[in-house]
Amino acid sequence: MFLDTRVLRYLTAEDWRVLTAVEMGSKNHELVPTPLIERIARLKGGASGVHKSIATLAKSGLIGRMKEAKYDGYRLTYGGLDYLALHTHSSKDVVYSVGSRVGVGKESDIMIVADKTGKQKILKIHRLGRISFRTVKSNRDYLRNRQGGSWMYLSRLAAMKEYAFMQALQEEGFPVPEPISQSRHTIVMSLVESLPLRQVASVPDPASLYAELIDLILRLAKHGLIHGDFNEFNILIKEERTSKYTIEDGEEKETETVTLVPIIIDFPQMVSMDHANAEMYFDRDVECIKRFFKKRFHFVPTQPGPFFKDAKKTVGKDGAKRLDAAVEASGFTKKMLKELEKAIQEQQAKIDAGEAVEEEESNEGEEEEEEEEEEEEEEEDGSDSDDEEDEEVGEDQQEEQEHAVFEIPANVGRPLSDAEKGLEKLSLGGKSGKRRV
Repeated sequence: MFLDTRVLRYLTAEDWRVLTAVEMGSKNHELVPTPLIERIARLKGGASGVHKSIATLAKSGLIGRMKEAKYDGYRLTYGGLDYLALHTHSSKDVVYSVGSRVGVGKESDIMIVADKTGKQKILKIHRLGRISFRTVKSNRDYLRNRQGGSWMYLSRLAAMKEYAFMQALQEEGFPVPEPISQSRHTIVMSLVESLPLRQVASVPDPASLYAELIDLILRLAKHGLIHGDFNEFNILIKEERTSKYTIEDGEEKETETVTLVPIIIDFPQMVSMDHANAEMYFDRDVECIKRFFKKRFHFVPTQPGPFFKDAKKTVGKDGAKRLDAAVEASGFTKKMLKELEKAIQEQQAKIDAGEAVEEEESNEGEEEEEEEEEEEEEEEDGSDSDDEEDEEVGEDQQEEQEHAVFEIPANVGRPLSDAEKGLEKLSLGGKSGKRRV
């Protein structure tokens, strides 16, 4: 789903009250009755004012109606939830403007935002349910067991969990983006000028970087945590430059050294070392790093491991704080964790079975229209096939750009010469001045 903020500035205070009323009513109703919206909003203009705001919100796609519903009512869409979250961030002076989308995953969108001072930040929008896991015949039944409201609730849980872990990890000195604010299914965090590890073609010292990443896995384990998705997609490589001044032949000379620093991102799937499947998650994280370094950098470690049984013995040692317990104390309860883990496991099981089909990012109410679409499928097969081929070509080209790789020069880790200074290695896609998070 694309985040369109053009209508945001034109919504009135009454519109926001009605939109909030629909959200509140969604806690107990899949379809919030119009009389209930009127009671919760309590506008001065009465029912007429509510209906006017409902018309505005529905036209903008922030709320929607269900076809063939037994009563008159509306439901909150992901677009409406996005607006409510942005409204909260804006009221806290965290977000003032919204830029372009810089990343997209199976279950999230990454946006560039800025505050009133112009400082850029990252807005992560969780969208569990974007991928519809289905077989050809069982799709409709599965979606009816997971209605839109529950997906929004799970997206909120994912955001709460990730924000809590980011706060806990930052307090313990782990290299993570700075968590700034969380509202509903969104998180605002600091912008890290870096490259994803998957886009790095070579490094001057693979052994050193590998050792640092394995050390991060063991540090997390020592604090009672397993990342659960520790791979080249969720590791950023940041260049830190340090300058040193020396006197040579009576003249002051500046030398600059560049150091590679890994930054960890994406924490909704993080689990405790006491988790029932902890060993499987730990071994998978280690194997992901080993496999990537062997394939990309042709580096194979000389020593086996690390192993879960050894990491388990270090949990809580040397005064290490149990961060899994700290996150639970922050308000993210075990019940919330179980609900989120169940949804993630269901999704992963479908992916492993090859049953994941990307759902079109258009109308959240498309499940109600599927029966009508099925009747028209045979007539549209001919025309749709051409469109699908064009879409596949476009997706292939986009994927090539997304997975473009770049070499980090051998001068990283040693002083730069005067001729080497000023070389910029972070620009992607051949467009100067633009950087990917």
